[in-house]
Amino acid sequence: MTQNHHTWAQGDQLEMVYEKHDHPLYKRLNEKSKGSGHGGMDGIMMYRIVECLQKGLPLDQNLYEGCFWSSVTELSGRSIAQEGAPQKFPDFTRGNWKNTKPLDIIS
Repeated sequence: MTQNHHTWAQGDQLEMVYEKHDHPLYKRLNEKSKGSGHGGMDGIMMYRIVECLQKGLPLDQNLYEGCFWSSVTELSGRSIAQEGAPQKFPDFTRGNWKNTKPLDIIS
């Protein structure tokens, strides 16, 4: 959308990027979630959990993803204790993440 990789999209150009690439879920819930923290994503995530539960839909995060997200705190602490050394994330799925089907919300 810009003339080259040395410039940023601005104004109408930037709006065209948002229109083309923003996720439909973000477009639908962005106004409802403004001010909820992390640029509105906290509100979007909470809204989706409730929406999925009310409609009987599978949640957007499975057990393994929850474990992965939860491990960030522990691994960050270990990294800090080791002067910023990188930490290996455990593969809680034992390789089965490769077979995870995309969520309906992605399409």
